[in-house]
Amino acid sequence: MSLAYAGALLLSIAGLAVLDRRARILLFAGRTEAVRGAAVIAVGVTFFVLWDLVGIGLGVFFRGTTRYLSGLLVAPELPLEELGFLTLLSYLTLLVYLAAARWWLGRPTRRVTGPSS
Repeated sequence: MSLAYAGALLLSIAGLAVLDRRARILLFAGRTEAVRGAAVIAVGVTFFVLWDLVGIGLGVFFRGTTRYLSGLLVAPELPLEELGFLTLLSYLTLLVYLAAARWWLGRPTRRVTGPSS
């Protein structure tokens, strides 16, 4: 059993959270935004899990064999790591959309400054 892929996913999600916190885009922009953001991410993950289950049921999707997966399954042919990937995908997509909207609409961003020299 290897946790390499799961670890890489968790590290990537943590990296997104660091960027999110620094720019205060979603989960760190305030309580209301955090609740809304978490709900949107949950809806995205749920949608894609259902999509995966339909694909698995039709025989289109299947779990490949690799030494990087843990071997733990959430459902037949649905590895545990898929939930991490779908969370990463949903979080990243929402962050990119909101950051682009902020930039495109010219909304003021909070500037993070370092120590004065």
